[in-house]
Amino acid sequence: MTCKGFDKQSLLISTSVLGLAIAAPAAAAQQAPTQPTAAATDQAVNPEADTPADQADIVVTGFRASLNSALNQKRQEVAAIDSIVAEDIGKFPDSNLAESMQRIPGVALSRGDGGEGRNISVRGLGSQFTRVRINGMEGVSQVSGSDIRGGVATGRSFDFVTFPTEIFSALSVRKTLSADVEEGSLGATVDLRAPKPFDQRKDFVLTGTARGIYNDISKKADPRLSALVSKKFGDTFGILGSIAYSKRHIEEYAYSAVDVVPTYVYGQEAPSTVPRVPTDPLIGAGPNRSLILPFCTPVGYVYRGVAVNSPTAGYAQPNGTPIGADANNCSTGNPRTGTIAAYDYIMSRVGTNGRPGGGVFLPRLPRPVKSTQSQERLAGTLTLQWKPSDDTDISLDGLYSRFKVKRLDQMFDARSFGRALSNNGQPLTSVREIEVDDNGSLIHGLFDGVDLRSEMQDEKFTSTYQQVNLNIDHRFSDRFRVFGLAGINQSKLDVNRLQVAIDSNDTRNFAIDFRDNADIPKINYGIDTTNAALFQYGPPLATGEQRGQLSNFIRRNTITSKTFELNGEWEAAPGFTLQAGGQYRTNKYTARERQLATNTPLTLPAGVTLSSFTTVTTGVGKNLDGQLQDFVSIDPDKFRNAVNLDSYAYCSVDCAKGTFGGVEERYKSGYLMVKFNTENSLPFTLRGDAGVRYVHTSLDTYGPITTAAPAGSLYPSRFVISQVSRSYDDWLPSANFALDVTSNLIARVSAARVMSRPAYGQLIPAGSANLVIQTASFSNPFLEPIRANTFDAALEWYFAPGSLISVAYFYKNIETYIQTTSQQVAFKDIGLPLTLLNGTQLSPNDLFTVQRSNNTPGGPLRGFELNVQLPFRFLPGALRNFGALANFTRVRSNINYIISPTLSRTAPLVGLSPETASGTLYYEDEKFSIRSTVNYRAAFLTAVPSGSVDADSTSNASSIFVDASASYNINDNIKLIAEVSNITNETNRLTVDTVREDPLYTSYFGRTYALAVNFQF
Repeated sequence: MTCKGFDKQSLLISTSVLGLAIAAPAAAAQQAPTQPTAAATDQAVNPEADTPADQADIVVTGFRASLNSALNQKRQEVAAIDSIVAEDIGKFPDSNLAESMQRIPGVALSRGDGGEGRNISVRGLGSQFTRVRINGMEGVSQVSGSDIRGGVATGRSFDFVTFPTEIFSALSVRKTLSADVEEGSLGATVDLRAPKPFDQRKDFVLTGTARGIYNDISKKADPRLSALVSKKFGDTFGILGSIAYSKRHIEEYAYSAVDVVPTYVYGQEAPSTVPRVPTDPLIGAGPNRSLILPFCTPVGYVYRGVAVNSPTAGYAQPNGTPIGADANNCSTGNPRTGTIAAYDYIMSRVGTNGRPGGGVFLPRLPRPVKSTQSQERLAGTLTLQWKPSDDTDISLDGLYSRFKVKRLDQMFDARSFGRALSNNGQPLTSVREIEVDDNGSLIHGLFDGVDLRSEMQDEKFTSTYQQVNLNIDHRFSDRFRVFGLAGINQSKLDVNRLQVAIDSNDTRNFAIDFRDNADIPKINYGIDTTNAALFQYGPPLATGEQRGQLSNFIRRNTITSKTFELNGEWEAAPGFTLQAGGQYRTNKYTARERQLATNTPLTLPAGVTLSSFTTVTTGVGKNLDGQLQDFVSIDPDKFRNAVNLDSYAYCSVDCAKGTFGGVEERYKSGYLMVKFNTENSLPFTLRGDAGVRYVHTSLDTYGPITTAAPAGSLYPSRFVISQVSRSYDDWLPSANFALDVTSNLIARVSAARVMSRPAYGQLIPAGSANLVIQTASFSNPFLEPIRANTFDAALEWYFAPGSLISVAYFYKNIETYIQTTSQQVAFKDIGLPLTLLNGTQLSPNDLFTVQRSNNTPGGPLRGFELNVQLPFRFLPGALRNFGALANFTRVRSNINYIISPTLSRTAPLVGLSPETASGTLYYEDEKFSIRSTVNYRAAFLTAVPSGSVDADSTSNASSIFVDASASYNINDNIKLIAEVSNITNETNRLTVDTVREDPLYTSYFGRTYALAVNFQF
């Protein structure tokens, strides 16, 4: 389903060129085209775009005019700022804000569910380093997602998927900072601006767009509607309101390994009768933990000259219950069918760590995934603007957005490779055949005694954002002006996630084979995967045999921000202005989560069987190259009714489940800045600003630490709430210079000191463990911000109207960084109470992967950007209506990552693509417009260390996305629009370890088509 190498590149080029070639005859048939709107927007736009009084009217029509307007804004700025302006009232160039920004040099897009743009990285720095301001106020937009895409948001990143483009008229990406811009950005500050009444040329404006959207995998048609109305009452007062609504159905199919681990991780300690050798490294705290036997040993197996049975005959679980192991059986009803040749093959591959079995890597939970979603997005703005004179502008801006999602993920796991003997996992599995490549990556294998699990995750989440801010701008004289804002916004995320699983244990003839497809294996499960009668649900047996799983959490994250800002500007002399201001902000983050009091499945009520709440998941084989199979799965609504889930008890602090934490930050800042322009005072024109910003940050944070509950408590453990208060100061100087070398050539130089604060979730003092997958995590409220010194230089040549060729160099010396370090630790040594293990088959000596957040040294980041904007006005006839955009960015960085207490690695920043590129070819005349865009993003790291054992990192593979759109103006009031995204059916592919590149996740989400009609009066 994917094209590679030369064939793929050819397809990309031919797709774009063919679309435009088809458009050319239609274009030629039009009357001789004119470009009145392009000429109108070639005029310069006032550079002081930070305040309402200085923002010029955004009057554009069409894609070319939108480009020209944005280019004029860029030309007049002194900092490195790129903008995107709406093509027309209520019509942004793309259907997603993040996707629009791909055309800006240095901006790379991260895609979420269904392939829609979720957040951005700028010049190699990920979304956590980018601040977003809406109508001048910093905001955070939160979403939830599958674990592979980041889970429930706990950071400062902005998810653009929550906002429709129709409610905004312009966005700007500020890559270099000035002293008057609030701190917090290491990569860029993105400004989103909603339209205002006095932006409009007419006294009354009414416009609307109706779209129908269709995806070729979900095969459903969905609506997307928007409308805007604006009315000016005389020359002094105006009101503007906009609303946008959309509904979308998504189907996505994927193969997921969840993790890839060496075979010794979930193996069993070898009996003490097996001799040890000096090269056997010690694992954990037990006296014999130097040698691990990964699988159930074959009948008659001999290792190092000693007959070995693992599990040993008569083996009992930690609770004393025998599992039925003897010389011929791994456990009761589960015979030893492995081959000596396959077992020796595994033990002979020691890998780089020297451990037997350490050179064979298996997917921990190999599984197909079907994800279906129903998304509903509603947003609107309301602006009241009062301009009693040219010297006064007062506006009250309100904005609301609600993003509501119902997502159902259905998975079919082979879970034996990701469970220890305490959960009847890998040591009870027999290996009959196995082959790996030279790096240890699995080629194919055949196993018996494999536990299968059908898993369902049903999630409903709602992300709401609301903001209101008052903007005041008054000019007391030609030389003195005061402006500021006061506002409040709130981002709220409500999540309800239910997970249920049913099991079929000790299945035989499980085969996994990567020989036909390196990304998606062919899996034979050895049973009829659609037969519910072969599965179980209920409490685990005393032997450790699992019979399903149950978990449910209900969570609310709230971020409330308040801002008060006042600025003054005084023109001390012609071309020389002093500007000063102060700002007081507060951010309050709270997280509340409660969970089911027990994750142990209860016995089904009388008369209820698995057939009462199961169905069959279809489409898996069809959409994953026929490699994987359809399977029985849980219907979430039927399950809730069948077990009366509403009657189950939930808890949080009292049972040490979920979370109870928060962070409250207060920022007091002030700045002093000079702005100058020598156009009228020197023989050359030098524009710029220079200043310093001081900020004092104080924070109070609290969070849950798991501890043993006092005697008589209902639960064995509880949370103790820990509190931490601290503060720190930053002095942040900055300077931007723009020299007009000639009337069309501008040289820019910028330097600044910048900082970016840790994510909220990292600051909450908390520690917890996941007993199912044997992991533990700890945060750190004493984390310092990430700080850097930056330098930028650029040369821009505006060689013709609407045209640009530019090159920019940037350098960031990142002084500090924040890493999540990982190491294997016995549970008894991680600092959590042993009572957490009560009721499980885990022992205190079982190894857990422990992750902690720490400040570590940073490293340099450097790169360059190339940018071209070229309308083909020099060509004859209809050809002059063509044009092209292209940009290329190359970035390099070096961060010293702490892999383990004794091992480090130098690698690029997480989220940094070393190369990104975008190209757009378009045609536009008075009636017809068509364009096609190709976006390339090179592979990038997603985690260092990976969190996986003996793997240095996880990565997102490179991608090329091709989109196209066309429109036709029936008359001055009605326009028809057609759009298609992901023309080449690109996939999202994640891998683990830079050498092995084992497939971790490969998903297909299909092509999306849209037809629309736009009207305006």
